[in-house]
Amino acid sequence: MKSTKSEKNLQKIWGKLRLRRKHTTLAKEMQDGGSLPAIASLNSSYSTSLTLPSPYLLLPPVARKAVSDVRRTFCLFVTFDLLFITLLWIIELNVTGPILDNLADQVIRYKFKSSFFDIVLLALFRFLCLQIGYAAFRLKHWWVVAISTLVTSVFLVVKVIVSEQLLSKNAFGYVLPITSFVVAWLETWFLDFKVLTQEAENDRAYLAASNADRASMLYSHPVSDGQFYSPPESVADSDEYLDEEGRRYSAATFQEKEYIKQGQEAMAVLDEILSQEENWKLEKSSDTGDAVYTLEMLNYGKIFILKAFMQCPPEFVYQETIMQPEKIAEWTKTVISCQVLQRVDDNTLVTHDIAASVGGGIVSSRDYVNVRRIERREDCYISVGISTNHDARPPSDRCVRGENRPGGFVVLKSSSNPSVCTFIWVLNTDFKGHLPRYLIHQALPSGMFEFVSQLRQRIADRNPSLYQLRCPPHQP
Repeated sequence: MKSTKSEKNLQKIWGKLRLRRKHTTLAKEMQDGGSLPAIASLNSSYSTSLTLPSPYLLLPPVARKAVSDVRRTFCLFVTFDLLFITLLWIIELNVTGPILDNLADQVIRYKFKSSFFDIVLLALFRFLCLQIGYAAFRLKHWWVVAISTLVTSVFLVVKVIVSEQLLSKNAFGYVLPITSFVVAWLETWFLDFKVLTQEAENDRAYLAASNADRASMLYSHPVSDGQFYSPPESVADSDEYLDEEGRRYSAATFQEKEYIKQGQEAMAVLDEILSQEENWKLEKSSDTGDAVYTLEMLNYGKIFILKAFMQCPPEFVYQETIMQPEKIAEWTKTVISCQVLQRVDDNTLVTHDIAASVGGGIVSSRDYVNVRRIERREDCYISVGISTNHDARPPSDRCVRGENRPGGFVVLKSSSNPSVCTFIWVLNTDFKGHLPRYLIHQALPSGMFEFVSQLRQRIADRNPSLYQLRCPPHQP
């Protein structure tokens, strides 16, 4: 047993020595390769083949259900709508007198101003529309439920307005119209915020699992220049670890190692987003030449990317956006406060951020607990963040806890002019709460433009000689 263990240790040491030689060769090639020409090739020369991070391992595809569980629940709720309204109507027929006489009065001698029978027919109309659209044809759009809810709302409002003695007969004069109105809108909410949203997420997960090759490309980790080296005295099963600059630290706690791992894996996703610049779609541009792009990514949905040309050295932007997170709230209205909860190492920290409302109050203030990783590379500075948990800031009822997926700040140096740089902000946030996505997507670009405008103002105020930052020209 001792010899077997010794052989394993020797194999691990030999593997590390081979990996170190390979990394040293790659680093030398990088030093001779010159600067990086574009964002699309931001880290292509740094890339090595790594295994897929464990949180992003995808399960093999399995047989999909013809009708999802959440859609089947929606269809059951639509059936409940019809049966419940019918039951209330039958009870109403039996309260005011003989049921057969009332039935003949409301059905055979039907009058719009005094009969409840049309409310039952309205429930039947909703039932047929929704069951045919979402059970039979399995539509993935909201237009059918929008029509049924619109017809219901208009019909009930008109009926209540023109009715003569309808509301004075008994309590059912109030119960039936109100119940029908509320249930119709509950169906709209259920479909829009539950059925369509969850099925879209399931589709993305299934596509990711069905295409393992593409998934591995999405999460391949370009390695920074500081990660190429491993000291020869580092042995297998050691409790020591290295930061990106090659400095050695003593054994970290389990939680600190988790924070470091989360930051590294988030950096892998951010690198992939930057490498897909050709797939970015222009969403909106500003008068100053700034632009917001979007990118659809498996398992992450719609990602917003701000790209802005800055007429100042990259170190100025790096200092304000990456190195001093606690001071961001001093110069931007988009952030209320930022507090560093823990500094794990020189490259990793945990922060608690409170974001201001977006879009004139469309999205209220949210708070986030993020693990951030900072890397200083040859041609850029990068700060990536992703949501995590920390004992010092558990979720509170006073503020909605949002969730940040991998995103952050990138400051690209210019190979020809050290006095200018390009600032990129990758934003992928789930605000939580019941908010229509299209409203959020409309509000985010304006908030991102406001942030970069305030960043220019901050740098100009701290460096008066850079007066041109206040009115930057269009980027050539």
